[in-house]
Amino acid sequence: MITTLCVFALQHDWTWSQHWLWLGGLGLVLCIPSWLWVPMAGNDNTTVSEKTLSDHPPSSAFLNGFMLAYFCAGVGFVVCATFIVALIKQHSHLAAYADWAFVLVGVCATPACLVWDAIARRIGILNALICAYVLQTIGIVLPLLSHSLTANLASAALFGATFIGIVSLVLTLAGRFYPTKPAKMMGKMTLSYAVAQVVAPSLMAISPNIQHSYDVGLWIAAAAMGVGTLALIPLRRDPHPILRLQKDASVS
Repeated sequence: MITTLCVFALQHDWTWSQHWLWLGGLGLVLCIPSWLWVPMAGNDNTTVSEKTLSDHPPSSAFLNGFMLAYFCAGVGFVVCATFIVALIKQHSHLAAYADWAFVLVGVCATPACLVWDAIARRIGILNALICAYVLQTIGIVLPLLSHSLTANLASAALFGATFIGIVSLVLTLAGRFYPTKPAKMMGKMTLSYAVAQVVAPSLMAISPNIQHSYDVGLWIAAAAMGVGTLALIPLRRDPHPILRLQKDASVS
């Protein structure tokens, strides 16, 4: 959101390369409070309340299904994040609103982690993830069903409200499986997500060459999110104690 507003402010007086330099400088400035806010890593396996932490790894079947679902989320993310402005600009009557759609993505993404954390506390992390996947899929499909301004802005809002929430929920659950060394599973999940971000744009790039639109790429992204949703559903039956605690919490 901030970067888009900066581009608006600079676009008439600066070249694209100067935009990059300004935004890079802004990123360096924002690194300072981010670095200072990161808590120091502990050297033992106890919490501040003296509770001993222990890892509870998931089964290989759960991990494989979870990684598949996160790979699919990576496809949905990169297609929307990379092409959302171009998707809107391809319709001449919407072109003036394209850049503002990215601002809307940022506005909806800002509180998303807190909102999805609250939802997960009520219905469980996996149930919250499934809801987020379904909403993001709807957001991807909306521009395919209608070329109206309302549909495209709703698509941007749903994307912003879900993509970072999905990342937060996935990494939160990974941390609960491995509280003493959360990077053990987080690294695997991030690799799965990153591979999707390399593969998906290549597939998306084919679409304009086929029919001079991005519809094929959107259908690929929507299909990927559908597969990811289907991969998450059977994981709810996993007997892992961490997941049982989630279900108990959602009932209470």
